[in-house]
Amino acid sequence: MAKLQPQEGTGAWRPAGPGDLQELAGRITALLDAFGRCGADPDGGYTRYLYSGAWQEAQCAVSREMDAAGLSVYYDEAGNLFGRLEGSSAEEGAVLTGSHIDTVRCGGLYDGAAGIAAAVAAIELLHRRCGQPRRTLEAVSLCEEEGSRFPLTFWGSGSIAGRYAPDAPPEAADRSGVTLAEAMKAAGFGPGTHRSARRTDIGAFVELHIEQGAVLEQERLDLGVVLGIVGQRRWTFTLRGEANHAGTTPMRLRRDALAGACEMILEAERQACAYGEAMVATAGSVSAAPGLSNVIAGQAVFTLDVRHPDAETLQSFCDELYGIFEGIAASRELEFAGEQWMNVLPAPMDARLCEAVEAAAKGLGLRSRRMYSGAGHDAQVFSGSFPAAMLFVPSSKGLSHSPEEYTSPEQLARGAAALCNVLYTLAYEEEEKEKGDSQHENVR
Repeated sequence: MAKLQPQEGTGAWRPAGPGDLQELAGRITALLDAFGRCGADPDGGYTRYLYSGAWQEAQCAVSREMDAAGLSVYYDEAGNLFGRLEGSSAEEGAVLTGSHIDTVRCGGLYDGAAGIAAAVAAIELLHRRCGQPRRTLEAVSLCEEEGSRFPLTFWGSGSIAGRYAPDAPPEAADRSGVTLAEAMKAAGFGPGTHRSARRTDIGAFVELHIEQGAVLEQERLDLGVVLGIVGQRRWTFTLRGEANHAGTTPMRLRRDALAGACEMILEAERQACAYGEAMVATAGSVSAAPGLSNVIAGQAVFTLDVRHPDAETLQSFCDELYGIFEGIAASRELEFAGEQWMNVLPAPMDARLCEAVEAAAKGLGLRSRRMYSGAGHDAQVFSGSFPAAMLFVPSSKGLSHSPEEYTSPEQLARGAAALCNVLYTLAYEEEEKEKGDSQHENVR
């Protein structure tokens, strides 16, 4: 098969020109159209919960497209779907690329699915242009990431990395009382049904994903090089004061739990702003009891989500803020309690792979920047087991988890072209370099 020619003056492989970007844009659009026929929700967008009928239809659609791309298709016991392009050498681990097929309720077309489409299109192009790779390439449609049906996340990547085991699934049930194990079995998956989900033969994972934010669009950039995924801490805080009459209780005599919660929330915002742009703190849920317009709140409950890419900074911020909250509660004579129910450490991406992504962007003439992901992704799960990297493409208006999310075919094609370059570096380049060295020796 004909091989792509290096870009003049760089010595690096890249798509030959605008025609390749147009081809990638068309192929990815067709793939997303095929995936988008599955799980269309009457309320708008797409709903593909793990192991649901819509989810099964989507995985079948991905399977057909992988097969059409010339890949060997198989499932694992958890329901992850792979399209494999066998390499000539079994000495190094496979290079895995893709994302998740499940969605939130009424989600968009691009979250997760764009990464799968880009993976299939990239490997298909590489196979046609460059033949068999040295290292095995695999496109993956991960079965679950969002946690929309069951109270757990990253079931797909977690099963591959060993966080979960399909033969001993967590005791989790959906809103209808169906357990994870029951749903898995009903969909045709589980122990003994397909290949083992646990993998120890993966050498690298590269995930293309929409940014789910507005930074790239606002800065008119083509690509984000993800240095890491932020750590997260989540709490539920409960304040107890004294419910009393709203008209007869002087302000100075009140023990208003809701007012205390409001002061804490505003203080969390002030402190996060003082720590710099990388720190975010969000009070996403607030409730008060008894919840009457003419009664001072005797109890208030609110959640707090804090994220930052550096573990020490995250810890320091949370410790300081907790102390401030205790001071506010004491000054208002309120009982105060905090329950932490999430503590996820930051997940740095592999430095060498990040450099490969940057080199790919530069070789293609793409405008890129380094950035951190404020949202969780499968790459963070894989990063604890083998080298992982992410590249972001722009999201229109920063919208995501919404029927309105959108990334243009041209933006997706530029990201897929960069993905091609990275995959070529990982799976082909060393073999090509060895051939070049051998030819050089012969000339001598």
